Amino acid sequence: MIHSFLRGRQDDIVDELIGWVRLRSVAGVPEHGPDLIRSANWLAAALRDIGFPTVEVWPVEGAPAVYAEWCAAPGAPTVLIYSHHDVRAAKDELWEETAPFEPAVRDGRVYGRGTSDAKGQVLSHLWGIRAHLAATGRAAPAVNLKVIVEGEEEAGSTHLAGLIEEHRERLDADLVVFSDTLTWRADHPAVCTSVRGMVMAELEVYGPRRDVHSGAASGPAPNAAVELSRLLGALHDDKGRLTLPGFYDEVAEPSGRRRAEFAALPFTEQDWLERSETRSITGEAGYTVLEKLWTRPAAEIISLVAGDPVGVTRSAIPAVASATISIRTVIGQRCADVAEQLRRWVADTISDTVDYQLTVAEETMQEPYETPQDLPALEVLAAAIEDGFGVPAGRMGNAGGGPAELLARQLDAPLVFFGVGLPEDRWHDSDERVSIDMLVNGAATLAYLWQRLA
Repeated sequence: MIHSFLRGRQDDIVDELIGWVRLRSVAGVPEHGPDLIRSANWLAAALRDIGFPTVEVWPVEGAPAVYAEWCAAPGAPTVLIYSHHDVRAAKDELWEETAPFEPAVRDGRVYGRGTSDAKGQVLSHLWGIRAHLAATGRAAPAVNLKVIVEGEEEAGSTHLAGLIEEHRERLDADLVVFSDTLTWRADHPAVCTSVRGMVMAELEVYGPRRDVHSGAASGPAPNAAVELSRLLGALHDDKGRLTLPGFYDEVAEPSGRRRAEFAALPFTEQDWLERSETRSITGEAGYTVLEKLWTRPAAEIISLVAGDPVGVTRSAIPAVASATISIRTVIGQRCADVAEQLRRWVADTISDTVDYQLTVAEETMQEPYETPQDLPALEVLAAAIEDGFGVPAGRMGNAGGGPAELLARQLDAPLVFFGVGLPEDRWHDSDERVSIDMLVNGAATLAYLWQRLA
């Protein structure tokens, strides 16, 4: 009944997603503020259409959040669904399948910014509720449902903590379902049980007091780009480990149980390279690809700018070079400690021939989170995934982050992850896409989940 209901309305699911994706709800860009408001209002209307008796758009300084509740099941669990409706910026000229906000359907996928991260995930929830009501004949869900969909996750969820504090009693729940994540493969879904944390920092190195013609000062003049490159090259040792003193002190080895869960997933290096489009495998020696992704910390250089990156070169020694550093943390580490380790390392490592400024984005730091392994809802979710996809669910982690720890801590409730994204969906990149089958099977999973949780 659930699958037939959803398959019969597959075109409606796709049409709704296309309509929502057309709204350019780009996070952190002032000119898209009106689009974020329109996106929130679009979602609020969709929730009312399903039947939610309470739907509100909460004004937030960064972007509005949408809240809804449907609590008509006395004695049943109360579940809070979390996701976001903002999306990453997109450069139209880099997209080949379609313009980022002009969605297109090709080969069983919908292309467009936000199709997978995370508007498609929210749509699966909406249609999962519709399917649940249709299959059970109920006038209201079998569990008490609350929904919070924020509008600035891609900008670091800066105001989410304050929003939760302001509305703490209304957001109270027995369980949080966090839907901004991936599953493993379309033919082998997996329950995500952890996310990594994140520390972002901006490092600026100052060489000459102004850009200096290399023909006049090359040799004795300090070069900001050279010194920044030397520093970043020293961030990892020859075994792929970060060189920040004390960085690994609180990092635990993956348990035998988790290693076995990861090893049970269908994996080959060739398949991974094709799906992730990452060319080769690097990183910390002594761990499998999946262990590196989900249980080990990592650092990436997200941007690197110096000199004349665009246009005709002036043949000048750059006065300033900058880099954005992203550090992914794991269970045991605290972001504040990692930030201080980075500050000390830069101060001790950088040459005294240059000056610098290191800015850590403390307001957007996110702690890692792991779902308690003995949580009964994990087994319920795994059973619902098997119902929805027709195959048993494995276990995995998520290499990215999100405000999962914040939600679990402030609401004092356990959290489980469920998403319909795949590693090949090109999140944050050009030609982002989502599989229509994943949307439908994900919605079916959620429909079964509400019945099983009840």
